[in-house]
Amino acid sequence: MAPADSKANQEAHWAATSRLMWTHLAIWLFFGYIVHMFVNQLNAITIPVLQFPLGFYMAAQGSLIAFVVMLFIFARQQDKIDRDHGYAED
Repeated sequence: MAPADSKANQEAHWAATSRLMWTHLAIWLFFGYIVHMFVNQLNAITIPVLQFPLGFYMAAQGSLIAFVVMLFIFARQQDKIDRDHGYAED
């Protein structure tokens, strides 16, 4: 592993951070827009426990839950990247 202030380490850190950011942005796009485009088709599926149509559930709660979970996962993954490259906040 190169020292934290080396150019190679900085570029590797930025590459990993960018890849993580674009991945989470794609997931956000999926839950924020793509799922809602198919609400009518998803309404044909009913959640057995709650007896709600899946499209309604995803619009009302599912996407919000996915966003909150994504925030925690993103923070953990970014912290690992920072620690691996010597930029962690202790």
